[in-house]
Amino acid sequence: MADDDNRLLLPGMRLDELLAELQTRLEAVLATRDRVHALLEAVVSIGADLDLETVLRRIVEAAMTLVDARYGALGVIGDEGVLVRFVPVGVTEEEIEGIAHWPHGKGLLGLLMKDPRPLRLADLSGHPESYGFPDGHPPMKAFLGVPIRVRDAVFGNLYLTEKSGGRPFEEEDEEIVTALATAAGVAIENARLYEEARRRETWLAASSDVTTSLLSGTDPHEVLEELAGRVCEMAGADTVTVSFLHGGDLHVEIAQGLGGKELLGRVEPVEGTLAGRAVRTGAPQNVLDLRSRPEDARVVAGLPLGPALVVPLGAQGRVQAVLRLARRGTRLPFGEPDLRMVEALVGQAAVALELAEARRDAERLGLLEDRDRIAKDLHDVVIQRLFATAMGLMSTVRLVDDPTVARRLGHAVDELDETIRQIRSTIFALQLPGSGGEPGLRGQVAELAESAKAHLGFAPGLRMEGPLDHAVPPELAEQALAVLREALSNAVRHARASVVDVLVGVADGELVVEVRDDGVGVPASGRRSGLRNLQERAERLGGRFSVAPLRAAGDGPAGGQERGQEGGQEGGRGERPGTRLRWQVPLPPA
Repeated sequence: MADDDNRLLLPGMRLDELLAELQTRLEAVLATRDRVHALLEAVVSIGADLDLETVLRRIVEAAMTLVDARYGALGVIGDEGVLVRFVPVGVTEEEIEGIAHWPHGKGLLGLLMKDPRPLRLADLSGHPESYGFPDGHPPMKAFLGVPIRVRDAVFGNLYLTEKSGGRPFEEEDEEIVTALATAAGVAIENARLYEEARRRETWLAASSDVTTSLLSGTDPHEVLEELAGRVCEMAGADTVTVSFLHGGDLHVEIAQGLGGKELLGRVEPVEGTLAGRAVRTGAPQNVLDLRSRPEDARVVAGLPLGPALVVPLGAQGRVQAVLRLARRGTRLPFGEPDLRMVEALVGQAAVALELAEARRDAERLGLLEDRDRIAKDLHDVVIQRLFATAMGLMSTVRLVDDPTVARRLGHAVDELDETIRQIRSTIFALQLPGSGGEPGLRGQVAELAESAKAHLGFAPGLRMEGPLDHAVPPELAEQALAVLREALSNAVRHARASVVDVLVGVADGELVVEVRDDGVGVPASGRRSGLRNLQERAERLGGRFSVAPLRAAGDGPAGGQERGQEGGQEGGRGERPGTRLRWQVPLPPA
């Protein structure tokens, strides 16, 4: 009876085993089906977008989902066999900021770059090629690395770590990630072609806008500000600066992005810096970390900037400025495509700058030719006619017996003489214009006289003679302006004048500043510190200074004696001595 029972149980137990095995295989089939469906969904997902950065991130996220990994990353390999882009997923921004540096392609990452085959490890720290983690990097153990190929060339590697539950990655995980990597290569190629087309379109638009702006007369500084912003955006930089060469240093005059306010106005030497090397060689400079170079680190002190790209504006020997792009220290360096794009755009801008400068030179030349023609007409026609009229009047004076008429004719001759002087002064101004930047001595004297109008209550007379902008060096011009400022200040505070005339001229190798007024004169007592300063200024420069009453010399304000007699009844001028202040110093040899 017992044997019969055993015979009945054995077929039942065998059936249970078969059913359990069938259920297991069915579950495996279902799991495989689910993973295949997930793989198909992942392939569709990564191919649904053409933005390369988005595609790369979706590839990492899909791979992490398929194998249930906690961390994932995709490293893009550059032309020189180094990592040029690293897309991490699973770490927070705070964790990224805490990592000392991004991977440089050493250790296991470098092994995958040298030998692009799938690599699966239960504990990556036990591998002989393991290089360790930088400070601040989260701990990782299980590892799966799979290369991504685009047209038989390795584009980069997909890295996955920390499978859920602390389990190691299995062979099936490797197979499904390898299949995903194959599909990812197609999506990456499409995204790269799209990005290249978009980059080229953006570059052409930016190049056209910059060239058009420069050649249409827009201020070059404004155009370079727009160019800097566009290049910064196109190259994915965090900071952009444009430094102009002044003397032996580079001055940051345009700064945008991270730390723009702090960088604006900073001065960096040419010697020992990347910008200086770009100026000397006329070639772009690419560096992995600015902080590793002492001179450049001082320029960006206080800012978390690392990778940098420096491009000169102009060819070797004609560099006018330097454009610098920089990224945060935690980001990857600039790649060859970034360098080519920036160099082409900046080179186009440099050519446009030279063309714009040539156009401005042509306009200046045309203006100078017009001024020269006007000056010749004034000299050869107007002055000669005025001189002939004055000579005729002088002849008439000798024929007139009436003193009143003779005095009026003499006054007319003086006015003609003063008009000729002013026209000659205008001729000098036309033939010797300023440089176009800061106003010359003529312009500054005119501004100073105009500013005294509000304090005097009337506009002072102004006469300028000789090549002031050409013959007077800047140091002496500063002294002359200080003297004129003090003299006008004295007239405002003490003279109580109704007429003030100013003469600034160059004659007989000397610079002369003279101020005349019809005021109360210089008191016999009182403070004379201002006049003493003028005296000392003249003596230091080897010149002379004098201040005297006008009436004592038989002289009137700058219009001459007859002008004083004509206006003697106005405001009691005939009863007031007036003052003539004269400051004259020798000019340096030409």
